[in-house]
Amino acid sequence: MTTLIPILGDQLSPDISSLRGADPAGCVLLMMEVAAEARYVRHHRRKLAYVLSAMRHHALALRRAGWTVDYVRLDDPDNTGSFTGEVERAAKRHKAKRIVVTEAGEWRVKEMLDGWGALLGVPVEVREDGRFVASHEDFRRWADTRPDLVMEFFYRDQRRRTGLLMDGDEPEGGRWNYDRENRRPGRRDLFTPRPPRFPADRVTRDVIELVRERFPDLQGSLNDWDLAVTRADAERARDWFLDHALAGFGAYQDAMVTGEPLLWHGRLSGYINSGLLDPLELCRQVEARYRAGCAPLNSAEGFIRQIIGWREYMRGTYWRAGPVYIEQNYLRAERPLPAFYWTGATHMNCLAQTVQQTWALSYAHHIQRLMILGNFAMLIGADPKTVHAWYMEVYFDAYEWVTLPNVVGMSQYGDGGLLGSKPYAASGAYIDRMSDYCQGCRYDPAERVGDRACPFNALYWDFLDRHRTKEAVGGNPRLAPAYLNWDRKQASEREVIRARAATLLARLDGAAEADKASTA
Repeated sequence: MTTLIPILGDQLSPDISSLRGADPAGCVLLMMEVAAEARYVRHHRRKLAYVLSAMRHHALALRRAGWTVDYVRLDDPDNTGSFTGEVERAAKRHKAKRIVVTEAGEWRVKEMLDGWGALLGVPVEVREDGRFVASHEDFRRWADTRPDLVMEFFYRDQRRRTGLLMDGDEPEGGRWNYDRENRRPGRRDLFTPRPPRFPADRVTRDVIELVRERFPDLQGSLNDWDLAVTRADAERARDWFLDHALAGFGAYQDAMVTGEPLLWHGRLSGYINSGLLDPLELCRQVEARYRAGCAPLNSAEGFIRQIIGWREYMRGTYWRAGPVYIEQNYLRAERPLPAFYWTGATHMNCLAQTVQQTWALSYAHHIQRLMILGNFAMLIGADPKTVHAWYMEVYFDAYEWVTLPNVVGMSQYGDGGLLGSKPYAASGAYIDRMSDYCQGCRYDPAERVGDRACPFNALYWDFLDRHRTKEAVGGNPRLAPAYLNWDRKQASEREVIRARAATLLARLDGAAEADKASTA
């Protein structure tokens, strides 16, 4: 009896749940490169090449391990272009009597998996994805017993569940969270470690050429390839981070420095999300470095919080909220993203630096995404769904289950506070404090109004002012000091700030209309 086991592009783990207990002699593993997945958003070409190359390398590793792998390439003339079409073809080709698959990571793929049994007339077993600490049921059970959802409390339960950084029943060091020790600003004279590079091998070069030829309309650089596409190389990237970057990660994880896209970040998120690295195993290795005295507690705790706290909380929220979450728009924001999110052509240096880095590398770290790109989008009132689509397009670690709640909820406050206790809004002062971007900028973060004033300043105060009637903003106790500061300003100064913001927004709207007319 042949068992067909589809392996999806984010399931590149040798011990994925669909393979557990399977006999290679009676199984065929199906891996599919399909046009529907390559096109469902306008992927950065580097992201697309990463996924395809990692899939092809994983297929080679599975074959070496003794599995029979039926691999359907994107340019196969018989390729139907969809997961369902290829599973149907493979089930007939191999006379499959059953299908076993690990659960989907996204709602749209889950709907496909749920229809396979009726379509194909064979039993389909969908197994839980064991690469997460909390299952869907675990998160629902936790959330349903609480009047208010607070990520910090979920994170503490995750620490207790895993035993990570615990001293008996108490947190290591006496505190659960060391975020206050993780906010040192960036400076150009910092000595930052140099990460390993992974030049393109023959498989990756073939994929790069395929992407160039097949997707000439997509954006993003494919030059200077340096991403790991095998488990072995992802583990090399992990070991470099543990040995050379983890110690400084905690203090400088929020820092931003011109020309330094990584600093002490490992860029491991893409490898984790596609399955090349195991997240819990990685957290245990981080803890071991702390226990051995090779990394301070604030670094180990900060990293582990990102994985078993933030990452798992995003997934739990995504599946609990349902497909309608993408429609959340508490602030009633409708403005399109400015064209410079695709070109980097803006005099605001922080945005220019981050956008240009994003299109060059398909990567930016979490503060660049949240407090530069996301902050500006929220301040101008950009449509959260549009912002989410952009993030899905550009980052090589972007999958809907993690990107949607992070962007629509946390970054754009579209859910009105379900994920974040307040909007992540900030003026130019924050950017000046945490980066060196303002040193090379046309605008001055110390000025509120006038042509040289940082646009973030007027937009920040205007954002607070125009949303004051919304309870989750104007009635938010965490924003009370900001509103007190606003109220203390002279009425004439407030009007000048509003006028400056109106001028900036009108310029964006005018540019959007001109761009629309030019492409009509």
